[in-house]
Amino acid sequence: MMTDPIADMLTRIRNAGAAGHRWVDIPVSNLKIEIAKLLKENAFVFDYKVLDDGAHGLLRIYLKYADGAPVIRHLERVSRPGRRHYVAVKDIPRVRNGLGMAILSTSHGMLSDRVARQQGVGGELMALIW
Repeated sequence: MMTDPIADMLTRIRNAGAAGHRWVDIPVSNLKIEIAKLLKENAFVFDYKVLDDGAHGLLRIYLKYADGAPVIRHLERVSRPGRRHYVAVKDIPRVRNGLGMAILSTSHGMLSDRVARQQGVGGELMALIW
């Protein structure tokens, strides 16, 4: 049994990028789809698709590379099942001075750090990406 599916997703993306794969398949969930959508909107991945494998479904994320190196240099899970990390809007971190992205789970849904600051909402700090 997997206790942290979001950490599993981030690890799969990190490993696939290090191995130079074009895509990575992940068991699908609505939360993972929202994270993939944020990664695509912020140009960290090329695209994503939800595939039907006859059972539960798969989320296929197409990775993005620049000069042979993965665009995603670092993925870090911040809030974990055993230790949740909540931030107010004034405490949302600026990742790599705006070059990276923080993913927050808010009352307005999954948001990037920029959008959460614009909307004036804080929430659970899920991950940091650069």
